[in-house]
Amino acid sequence: MLPTNFLIGLLVLGLLLCATRLARLGRRLLIAAIVLLVICGFSPLGNLLLYPLESRFPPWDPSAGAPDGIIVLGGPIDADLSVAHRTSVVRSAPDRILVGAALARRYPKARIIFTGGSANLISNDAREADYAAAIFESLGVDKARLVMERASRNTYENALFTKALAEPKPGEHWLLVTSAYHMPRSMGLFRKSGFAVEACPVDWRVGTSARDILSFTPFANDGLGRTDIGMREWIGLLAYWMSGRIDTVFPGPAVK
Repeated sequence: MLPTNFLIGLLVLGLLLCATRLARLGRRLLIAAIVLLVICGFSPLGNLLLYPLESRFPPWDPSAGAPDGIIVLGGPIDADLSVAHRTSVVRSAPDRILVGAALARRYPKARIIFTGGSANLISNDAREADYAAAIFESLGVDKARLVMERASRNTYENALFTKALAEPKPGEHWLLVTSAYHMPRSMGLFRKSGFAVEACPVDWRVGTSARDILSFTPFANDGLGRTDIGMREWIGLLAYWMSGRIDTVFPGPAVK
């Protein structure tokens, strides 16, 4: 149901109908799909979808004190490609790992948990966490400090399984490192699981000025990609709220 997949499907349907008695409907679908693809790809729509998500939680404030633990959400590593090439393949959101490793070096007493299994519908042996440790080690993080959670298939399970591994004690401070656009959904899920974490957003995709937000973007690399990411997050927030997995449709910073 993401815009790119949906509109490409609409294009194909339109083309097929053009060869039938419903050719008029097919032409209309073709025109509609092309117009919507142009809007999704070139207009600021993707920026407008992402900006509220990315600005929901402010950057983490180090003055809050040294964390007891750092949780890095999976997503950067393509587990299937990593298996195929026998090495860690990072395809997106590398800031999650880079910032996680930097924080680990800055706070040498903090526990480090990387949580990421496989989102494949058909199970296989490719697990993101199996390839994350090598990257952290190459960035100067001692392997003995790393805990790899490899069973989770989605953010909901990230929260549940990480809490079970961390066994957080009252008064401990844990950081949650993930992409800024993904932070509202992630924080809502961790809170619902009973794991109080502090947001440490990274990997911003949109600037903060009106010029950045309202700018037109390159079609394939940024336009469609940002629209798909934004729609996926908003759909995920709505679905998790309706299913009771988060308490509010748009989680924000806790009221102090």
